Amino acid sequence: MRRLAQQLSQEQCDDILRRATSGTLALLGDNDYPYAVPMSFVYTRGCLYFHSALHGHKVDALRAHDKVSFCVIDRDEVVPSRYTTYYRSVIVFGTLHIVDAAAERLKAARALGDKYHPRHEASLQRELASGLSRMHVLRLDIGHVTGKQAVELMGKGAITPDETTHKQY
Repeated sequence: MRRLAQQLSQEQCDDILRRATSGTLALLGDNDYPYAVPMSFVYTRGCLYFHSALHGHKVDALRAHDKVSFCVIDRDEVVPSRYTTYYRSVIVFGTLHIVDAAAERLKAARALGDKYHPRHEASLQRELASGLSRMHVLRLDIGHVTGKQAVELMGKGAITPDETTHKQY
């Protein structure tokens, strides 16, 4: 990272990964073209977990090359009068794997369900019973993480658990 003063701490990066609801997974696709796809995820036990269809471009790319990156934009506030953007983002680098172990698949799928529809055990149980066998669970083993924020947010843009700065695109 070129501007070290704007670098987020590991704790700040972890907080963003716990709170964020989506990001962009980047893989090496067909004919070495980058392939970036928006994904829902959960950050738990030091890994990122995703769900995926059993077949498709993402799975083909993963089987050919397991090194990936995943970007989460936590804040994206355009400030027209200053010709700038107040941003905060995290990029995760690591290897992506299809999870085969039944216990880990279930734990990860349950964590995903709990994140996006908390405290609905009965409906989650039904969804897992009908859908778990028809999807892949993917685990991103983190190699390293970088986070950066706009200089304008330093010192006054403290990250708090109740901060809701996610923008819809």
